[in-house]
Amino acid sequence: MLIPFPFVFLSGGWGFRVAAAMTGNDELKTVSRYLVPAGLVAGLVAAVPGAIDYLGSVPPQSSAKERATKHALLNVASLALFAAGWLAGRRRGGNALPIALHGAGTATLCAAGWMGGTLAYRNQIGVDHRYASAGTWQEERVDGEKVAALDDAAHGLEMNQMKLVHVDGKRVAVGRTGKGYAAFQDRCTHRGGPLSDGALMCGTVQCPWHGSQFDVHTGEVKAGPAEEKIETYDVAISHGARHRHGSSRR
Repeated sequence: MLIPFPFVFLSGGWGFRVAAAMTGNDELKTVSRYLVPAGLVAGLVAAVPGAIDYLGSVPPQSSAKERATKHALLNVASLALFAAGWLAGRRRGGNALPIALHGAGTATLCAAGWMGGTLAYRNQIGVDHRYASAGTWQEERVDGEKVAALDDAAHGLEMNQMKLVHVDGKRVAVGRTGKGYAAFQDRCTHRGGPLSDGALMCGTVQCPWHGSQFDVHTGEVKAGPAEEKIETYDVAISHGARHRHGSSRR
């Protein structure tokens, strides 16, 4: 993981700058001058996978998207504060302004780190936590008539397996249950969690974020905290033949 490097380098640069001001040791200040640019470079490198997750892994219209946006803005602010402090230290040679800027940068860096941890452990962004027999993560983008596309996407699923399908600009979860195949909106109605990344068992899908449960065939809420049902779509495959239905239901 790349995240620890910018955090350690940048916060360490602030710490050495403070130590230099307290002891009058210019060598400590020199260490800070090397650590900060190293941290800035490491931060830019770490931002690449972060941007990929933001654009591709964080569900839209969800609490995670809002949190990820704040996380990104705080990280950018941190890098800007450390860059400004580093430049101020080189130009003026004093300690007060660089320490203040680096201190503010460390604070925003800690806040961003806390949000990043929440994204990873509560929202499970980028974490492979799939249960036994759920299969590997599957995602597909299809064009054409929605029902036909969903029928095609359902091929190859085993019992209680799901996949995420992007069709007509919508994220649709497709799964296989004891009653047959089911297609339903991927977005949990509680906080926008990705249902396709949850658990499917006995015709019920459970959101991985807060545990809300829905009937995948009717969309009805079976357990909270969600209160609003999910949208479901018609999909039916029997003996390899496709049966097309033209409606979606709520």
